[in-house]
Amino acid sequence: MAANTQTQAIKESSMLKQKEMIAANYDALTSTAESGRKVASTFVPGNLNELIMCFDMLNNLPEINAINNGMRKKSGAMIMDAEKRGHSEDVCTYVKADLGMMSKGNVAPNGKPMPAPDLLMLSYTGCFTFMKWFELLRHEYGCETVMLQVPYEGDGQITRNMRDYVVKQLKDVVIPAFERVSGVKFDIDRLREYLKQSAAAEDDLVWVLESAKHVRSPIDAYFGGVYYIGPIFTAFRGTQDAVDYYRILRGEIEQRIAAGQGPITPEGDMPEEKFRLVVEGPPNWTSFRDFWKMFYEEGAVVVASTYTKVGGVYDQGFRHDPEHPLESLADYCLGCYTNRNLPQRVDLLSQYVDEYKADGVLINSIKSCNSFSAGQLLMMREIENRSGKPAAFIETDLVDPRYFSAANVKNRLESYFQMIEQRRKSPAAA
Repeated sequence: MAANTQTQAIKESSMLKQKEMIAANYDALTSTAESGRKVASTFVPGNLNELIMCFDMLNNLPEINAINNGMRKKSGAMIMDAEKRGHSEDVCTYVKADLGMMSKGNVAPNGKPMPAPDLLMLSYTGCFTFMKWFELLRHEYGCETVMLQVPYEGDGQITRNMRDYVVKQLKDVVIPAFERVSGVKFDIDRLREYLKQSAAAEDDLVWVLESAKHVRSPIDAYFGGVYYIGPIFTAFRGTQDAVDYYRILRGEIEQRIAAGQGPITPEGDMPEEKFRLVVEGPPNWTSFRDFWKMFYEEGAVVVASTYTKVGGVYDQGFRHDPEHPLESLADYCLGCYTNRNLPQRVDLLSQYVDEYKADGVLINSIKSCNSFSAGQLLMMREIENRSGKPAAFIETDLVDPRYFSAANVKNRLESYFQMIEQRRKSPAAA
């Protein structure tokens, strides 16, 4: 549907609150010449926002900038520009959108230029591309770069040695770098206060996501979920703004449950819940609203997703702990979804199918994102075998509009919904 004929999206108090938070953060980032504040660039998985705030620094996340440009349909030209400069079609499109944004003036959504980072902070949590991305940014900006090496959960568990290794780097490498760049002395009590606020917000976020266990679900945990995770995965975890946002959001969902309402879509309340799905993989951002519409027009609601765990698997019990601040940061980085092995991911998805009474699993395989896409077909077959529920596989991309075929995706989804209905009618499903 053409953009000028779409229904105006519904805005609740929580949405307006988040919009204000994001706008204020971009205003702060683009005003550093006046304020004198320093900027750290980092990524969503392993995002140490509480630590960054301890040094009075602002947090700028290249992934979020790429997503923002994708949803505003600006990323396609940026990607093409990066490819003209020699970057392969197979490179992560977040990277190319970020580099293309830089070449076009690095303009923020408020129309002002982004500042150059004073520090590149890389927490390596399962995505090799992050390292190459920051190598490119270091070449462009010439600023200091610090890397927190996070061991991969190859055996499916966090050991004491792994935790100690990360904590030692925080003490010996990361914190000294922040002190050097910011000129601010580290205060562990200040970190503890931020972690208290993180834990409070995380409690409410988990409640919101687990509200999808209700039949009918009051939320969509994939399309709606990407908004719910925004503050806690980015520059707001540890802030009072995040605590307030999740308190407001939880109150709204409580009201929807009491009223027996389903999720809010861009066109209003979803009238009927016909299919309950678990989704693996990130969404497509360049056609986000059209993609979502393919689901809610069919009465399909996503009750759980792995993308909403990429910046923290809080529903498995983790909370930031002010009593053990550095160890807590280490456990957070180690436990991110992209740092988990394939058997762990299969276990989590299978758990979601059971606990959320889902009809099946849908995998959205992202062409340029190996962190998610590697092994997904094997995962899909294993989940089908365990759950007895049908699974399906579609392919899109993050922010490259060339790899979103609306007709192809819609045909596959319609076939999948028909498959679910046929399974329901079969004697084996009785």
